[in-house]
Amino acid sequence: MRRHPDGRPIKDWRLTAWLLAAAVVALDQLSKAWALHQLAPGQTLPWLPGLLQLQRVGNTGAAFSLLSGNSAGLGLISALVTLLAAAWLLWQPPPRLWLALAVAFLLAGALGNGLDRWRLGSVVDFLEFMPIRFPIFNIADVAINLAVACFAIDWLRSGRHLDG
Repeated sequence: MRRHPDGRPIKDWRLTAWLLAAAVVALDQLSKAWALHQLAPGQTLPWLPGLLQLQRVGNTGAAFSLLSGNSAGLGLISALVTLLAAAWLLWQPPPRLWLALAVAFLLAGALGNGLDRWRLGSVVDFLEFMPIRFPIFNIADVAINLAVACFAIDWLRSGRHLDG
């Protein structure tokens, strides 16, 4: 078991990260399969009135439809991020919970959207906020945003940002 410089054992968060990533990918893929079978392209369906509706779209771009029409390149980026996150979890056990959560969410988001790009040529988006004009998104997109938040929390809690 690895230890901190002060002698305390370092918790191995790998199993937690793998289980979280698997659960998020499963939820993402199941929700997208549901959207593909229950919603016609462009169809809207109220879900939480005034807050969230369902509308199926195919996104060939990245966040906010950036790089639209470049599914092959974005599929390659998804594969690279997936492989790097998985390799890091295999060979570098995260010493902190927030870092493990960040890598798990990043792995899940990259893999979830990557699976769509590789199988379908576009990402299935279907969640739409009503009160504000915001791009339509999916569970994998939520995971990627949670990864960013967890990385930020880890960075702030670790105190490394104070080192200069």
